[in-house]
Amino acid sequence: MAVVTPWFSLLLAAVSAGWTTALWPWPQYFETSEQRYAVWPQNFNFQYDARSAAQPGCAVLDQAFQRYRHLLFSTESHYVLGPKVKQNVAEKNTLVLYVVTPGCNQFPTLESLENYTLTINENQCFLLAETVWGALRGLETFSQLIWRSAEGTLFVNKTEIIDFPRFPHRGLLLDTSRHYLPLSVILDTLDVMAYNKLNVFHWHVVDDPSFPYESITFPQLSRKGSYNPATHIYTVQDVKEVIEYARLRGIRVVPEFDTPGHTLSWGAGVPGLLTPCYSGSQPSGTYGPVNPILNRTYEFMSMFFLEISSVFPDFYLHLGGDEVDFSCWKSNPDIQAFMKMKGFGDDFKQLESFYIQMLLSIVSAYGKGYMVWQEVFDNKVKVRSDTIIQVWREEAPVNYLKELEQITKAGFRALLSAPWYLNRITYGPDWKESYMVEPLAFEGSQEQKALVIGGEACMWGEYVDSTNLVPRLWPRAGAVAERLWSQSQVTDLDFAFKRLSSFRCKLLRRGVQAQPLNVGYCEQEFGQT
Repeated sequence: MAVVTPWFSLLLAAVSAGWTTALWPWPQYFETSEQRYAVWPQNFNFQYDARSAAQPGCAVLDQAFQRYRHLLFSTESHYVLGPKVKQNVAEKNTLVLYVVTPGCNQFPTLESLENYTLTINENQCFLLAETVWGALRGLETFSQLIWRSAEGTLFVNKTEIIDFPRFPHRGLLLDTSRHYLPLSVILDTLDVMAYNKLNVFHWHVVDDPSFPYESITFPQLSRKGSYNPATHIYTVQDVKEVIEYARLRGIRVVPEFDTPGHTLSWGAGVPGLLTPCYSGSQPSGTYGPVNPILNRTYEFMSMFFLEISSVFPDFYLHLGGDEVDFSCWKSNPDIQAFMKMKGFGDDFKQLESFYIQMLLSIVSAYGKGYMVWQEVFDNKVKVRSDTIIQVWREEAPVNYLKELEQITKAGFRALLSAPWYLNRITYGPDWKESYMVEPLAFEGSQEQKALVIGGEACMWGEYVDSTNLVPRLWPRAGAVAERLWSQSQVTDLDFAFKRLSSFRCKLLRRGVQAQPLNVGYCEQEFGQT
C-alpha cells in the first residue's frame, strides 16, 4: 500500500490542515506528524553531504538548488515573526543531499534509477538518492512539503518518505507540426513535467502539415516544408537547448520522425521521396506515403537518420509507422509491378513491412533502439525483440488492454497512450477517467505485465497551439503522472481531488496557467502577485 494504514486518518487530517495537500504524485511510503519546523527563507540553504558522489559543480543539482530556492521563496509572501517568537520555534535551515552514484554529466535513460528517501525530524533534514535523477524527484517532493501558515510563516512537518516510480517511462507527447509551438512554450512545458515527475518528452516534431525541424544535412526540408522558414522552425541551437534543458530536469527527449505515412511535408524538400498517386493511367498530381520501392529512398533515410542519431542523444528514436494509407500505393503502376516481383500479391501490409524492416535495419546500424506505433505490430511487421510498441487505439482492432496482452504475450515491451489523449476534451472533470486507468488490468502473466514499461499522455495539435496548450495540459496531465508514478492502490478520487486541486493552486503560484478542476478558488490566483 502507498499509505500505511494507521496513518491514513492522520493524512486526511493533514490534507484538511494543508500540510500535504499539494503532494503530487503520491509517494510510495509516507509518514508525517503534527510536529512542525519553521523554514526561514533568509537562512535556508541546500548543502551536499561531504560523502556525496555529487558535489558543488554538479550542474544538474546546482541549478536545481537555484530553481527550488526561487520557487519556494520568490513566489510566496511571508510574514517574518519577531525574534522572541522565532526563538520558540524549531527550525530547519538546511536540506542535506547525499547522492550515492556519480553521474552529473550524463543523460537520463530508460534504466535510470529515480528512487530517493527524504527524512525530516528533530535530528536531520536529509535527502538520500541513488542518482542525481532521484535527487531531482526528491527536491520536488521537498518543495511540495513546505506550507505557509495563516500568518505567512513557512513550515515543514516531521516526515519520512521512501519513494520510487512504479513505471520507468512516464511521458508527454507534444505535436509541433500541426501547430508550431515556440521554443519558450516547450521549455515551460518541461518545467511543469518536472513538477509532475514526468521523465520523457516525446517530441512529435514533424507530420503532414509542416516540417519545422531544421536539418543540417537536408536544409530544404524545413525551408520548403515548414509554415515559415524564418519564424516557424527549430534551429540546431533550439534543439540543443531543449535537450539540455530537459536533461537538467531529469527528462529524456525522444524525437519522432514518422514514416512512411504522415510525410506530406517532406515532399517539397526531397523531390522523388513520396509516391506519385495515379488516377487511372495518369499521375493525379498528388502524393502519398514515402515511396518504398526506390533505392534512393533508403539512401536518403540512411543519411537523414544518421543525423538524427547524432543530434538526439537518447538511445531510442520513435519511428512512427501508423495510419499508412494504401490507396496511393495501390494506384501506382510501378508499385504494382514491384509488388508482383516480390510476390506480395495484393497485400500492401507486406509492402509496408518491407519498408519498415529496411528502415529499422538502418536505425539499428547506428546503435539506436526504436519505438513504433501499434500498427507495426498489428500488421505483423518483423521487428527486433527489443522494439517498444506504443498502444494508441482505444478499441480497434481490439480494446487497448487486449492489445497490451497480445503485445506482451509476443514478448515485446509496451507503452500505453490510448486512454490518455488529452487533446480530446469533454465538459466536466474528465481528469478522473485518466486517473482511474489501470495499465496492467489485462489478462497475462507477471512476466507479461513487467513488459509494460509505462505510458504517455498525448497532446495532438489539430486544435492546440501556444494560446491554449497550458490550461488544456495542466493539471489534467497530472492525473496520468500519478497513475504512472504511484502504487496501483492509490485510486481514491476524493483524496486525489483534494491534492490535485491544491497542486493546481501551487502551479498557479509558479506561473503555470493550469485550469480549475471544479468550483472553488486559490489563495493566490493566476496573475496575482
